Amino acid sequence: MAFVYYAIVLLHVLACLFLIGVVLLQQGKSQDLASAFGGGGTQTAFGPRGSANVLSRATTILAGLFMVTSLSLSMVRPRSGTILDQVKTPAASPTPARSAAPAPATTLPAKSAAPTPAAPAPAAKPTPASPSSR
Repeated sequence: MAFVYYAIVLLHVLACLFLIGVVLLQQGKSQDLASAFGGGGTQTAFGPRGSANVLSRATTILAGLFMVTSLSLSMVRPRSGTILDQVKTPAASPTPARSAAPAPATTLPAKSAAPTPAAPAPAAKPTPASPSSR
């Protein structure tokens, strides 16, 4: 089973590299990769418009291969465990023993019948006279 896993990993890496190369070779809206290196506007490698069909078909095939290998890697992976399985859980700290008797209920103080006096209003500060009132 390990051989199949590593064969799929190899196929996946190759598909990734070829997919990157094919996408970079495709012509953009205004320029292609050749013009970045001073190639001008000639397209002699694939003909005047032949590259669009060949490269777009290769992109589609490689994208499909990438998806298939990604899904197959998730299904075929070795089931040895995850990194989280190797983490040791800390020991539980001992908790203090609780008594069998329930905790006493706290009572609120009773409200007095007499109303509490209202707080006096703060004294108003005198405002300085404006220059127009002199």
